[in-house]
Amino acid sequence: MKDTTKVEVENYITKVNNHLVSYLSGKPSELYQASTHYLKSGGKRLRPIMVIKSCEMFGGNQQDALPAASAVEFIHNFSLVHDDIMDNDDQRHGIPTVHKAFGLPLAILSGDILFSKAFQILSTTTVNSIKDSSLLSMVRKLSSACVDICEGQAKDIQFSQRQNFPSEEEYMDMISKKTAALFNVSCSLGALSSRNATEIDVNNMSDFGKNSGIAFQLIDDLIGIAGHSKQTGKAVGNDIREGKKTYPILLSIKKASELERSHILEVFGKGHCDTFSLKKAIDVISSLQIEEIVRKKAMDYSEKARKALINYEDSDPKKILQELSNYIVKRSK
Repeated sequence: MKDTTKVEVENYITKVNNHLVSYLSGKPSELYQASTHYLKSGGKRLRPIMVIKSCEMFGGNQQDALPAASAVEFIHNFSLVHDDIMDNDDQRHGIPTVHKAFGLPLAILSGDILFSKAFQILSTTTVNSIKDSSLLSMVRKLSSACVDICEGQAKDIQFSQRQNFPSEEEYMDMISKKTAALFNVSCSLGALSSRNATEIDVNNMSDFGKNSGIAFQLIDDLIGIAGHSKQTGKAVGNDIREGKKTYPILLSIKKASELERSHILEVFGKGHCDTFSLKKAIDVISSLQIEEIVRKKAMDYSEKARKALINYEDSDPKKILQELSNYIVKRSK
């Protein structure tokens, strides 16, 4: 991102963070400490920023967008808490996962409170500024996105339980639900928050969000193999150790020779494999030029996202959305 955009985005992140934490307070205090555990550890806040900028594209302002921006970030954090429980992960963002820090029962409840607060904030703080039909549409879209996220997660679990690897089509369908659905709804809720967007505008913003979300997950998959632990907060080659059937690993198995495939499968899903064998598998994947292929595919989706905005006049919000889509593809953490 350009320096001016980066400064503006960081300012938004601070305001969003303050709004998120202020809305998560109550008794018992341990429940709310658990629910804000990830929120207070940092994060890119891509989804809420997309809500705000999508709102501003159609004449709305930050205050109009904050309830929807907070709602999508609560849903995102809810999904992280429950994902970490299902995967039994020890760390996220370089800190202990919620269930490791607070125990399993409180972690489940913290995810539940985040889910509930998302709909509470959306339905109670926007009533005075958004007409009922738009508010109903926002609630409907967010609830549909939550259904998609759950279905996508269930598909991901099914992949892990199968002996064979999913097809590329199956995998793209899964991430379209598990990850892209929340990017999709972020942009459509932002447009609706403006009170000026037409149905066509909302659909265009949905397309922008969906394609940006797919690009985001593809790069996330890549980072899960080749990312540096100091940047990602996770162990090097984490997805290989955990046996995650992500797109880069799927491609690697497909492209590799029999010998190369054996090096990958030797450590795939072996959580406590030795460092030498893991490095060998990562080197094999690197030699197959998987990073170039995945980044090219992510760039294709990012380009589709930008095309969804092509008919709109140039503006600062549009420029920042386009830069965010570009950043998603180029990031390394």
